Amino acid sequence: MQGKQAHWNVVGRNFRDTHRQLDEIIDAAREFSDVVAERMRALHAVPDGRSDTVAATTTLPEYPQGEIDTSETVDLITVRLESVVHTVREVHDDVDEADATTADILHGVLEKLEQYAWMVSAENRKPAAKA
Repeated sequence: MQGKQAHWNVVGRNFRDTHRQLDEIIDAAREFSDVVAERMRALHAVPDGRSDTVAATTTLPEYPQGEIDTSETVDLITVRLESVVHTVREVHDDVDEADATTADILHGVLEKLEQYAWMVSAENRKPAAKA
C-alpha cells in the first residue's frame, strides 16, 4: 500500500518514469505476497493479510501524506525496499534450515527486491568519482 501511496502522489521531474516504475514494483510485491501466502498454506500455516494486521505489524516507517517530489519519492521507496530486503535476509537462515523450498522462494524475492532498490536509487545517484 505504501507503493500505491507513492504512485498516486508522486510529482515532479521524471514523473512518468517514476510512476510506471512504482507500478512495476507494486505488481511484483503483490505477486510475492501471493506466492509466500500460498507457500504458507501448502505448509498448513495461516497467512494474515488483513489491513489492520499488516498496519499493526509492519516494520516500515509510515509513508508521508500528500504530494511528494520524485526525488524524495525515490529516496523513500529505496529505504523501504532496502528495509524489506534486510527483513528477508534476517529470517532467511532460519527458513533455510527449516525448509529449503521456502528459502528458494525467498531467494527469488530477494533477487528482485535488490534489483528494484538498485534501479530506483540510481535515479538520485551521482556517478562515482573517476580515479
